Amino acid sequence: MLYPLKFKPIYKDKIWGGNKIKTLLGKDFSPLANCGESWEISGIENDSNKITNGFLKGNTLNEILTVYMGDLVGEKIFDTYGEKFPLLIKFIDANDDLSVQVHPDDKLSAKLYGDNGKTEMWYILDTDENARINIGFNTPMSQEKLKKHIDAGTLEEVLHYVKPKPSDVFYIPAGKVHAIGKGVMLVEIQQSSDVTYRLYDYNRKDTDGKLRPLHIEEAYQAIDFADTNNEVFSVKPENNQTQKILHTPYFHTNILLFDQKVEKIYADMDSFVIYICLEGSVHIQCDKNEEVISKGECVLMPAVIENAVLSPQNSPCKLLEVYLP
Repeated sequence: MLYPLKFKPIYKDKIWGGNKIKTLLGKDFSPLANCGESWEISGIENDSNKITNGFLKGNTLNEILTVYMGDLVGEKIFDTYGEKFPLLIKFIDANDDLSVQVHPDDKLSAKLYGDNGKTEMWYILDTDENARINIGFNTPMSQEKLKKHIDAGTLEEVLHYVKPKPSDVFYIPAGKVHAIGKGVMLVEIQQSSDVTYRLYDYNRKDTDGKLRPLHIEEAYQAIDFADTNNEVFSVKPENNQTQKILHTPYFHTNILLFDQKVEKIYADMDSFVIYICLEGSVHIQCDKNEEVISKGECVLMPAVIENAVLSPQNSPCKLLEVYLP
């Protein structure tokens, strides 16, 4: 019988990474000096997380997906995605500006790579005083107009910047130009894809002294110039409620803030559920299986689990709840 699964994070050394994944989340990413990303639940090829608990300990997410199939992810999800886990969950610490970038949608990605696209959302955890995030453009844009700014080195003049704060939510559909700025830490929930097209990278050099490659022509194909919705919203959760944050065709995300036991019924969902612990710690009981996750940890509830009781170990506990529609 499957049970709540915990995974060993995969840490990513990034030129823009910092130390908040260690100082704020308590994760040990040594021997890396800095860490830009902590991949918590991933089925990306060659980056599939290993299970750290129970009788499946040591197996990767991809290995058990080939065995448990619909019992793990849900029957309809397995019929749709096969042996590819559909989501990637990560923490990101931007100690410097990330490149201005865009991701391909399903149609373009299928054409170029035979794979799905990359739509994502961000939940902001921490920000420095002067932090900023780019989401979209500050003026109507076309490929011709964008090319002129890129050629002139004035792209930043037409980018829409906002000042983020903790609990803000950003929706980044495929095709939207965006960039995480210096001093932002967040949770990213995204389609399982690692394809990124860089439009601008501040003329920054890598550790070998070389400029990082840009992907201008690919980006022109990927950008949705008709998308002008740059909305950002903040969520203030109500105690002991499950509240919707963002429901998209690719993932549904809710938030739970609770100081008493919560019973969750999954029987009719036909989907796995992921919990991302943002504050406190929670004891999870389902059938004869139990697990505890604390701040900065995630757990995957296989689709075959029909119900669970979530009990806060210290109050209050705050979780993100993620599943597929």
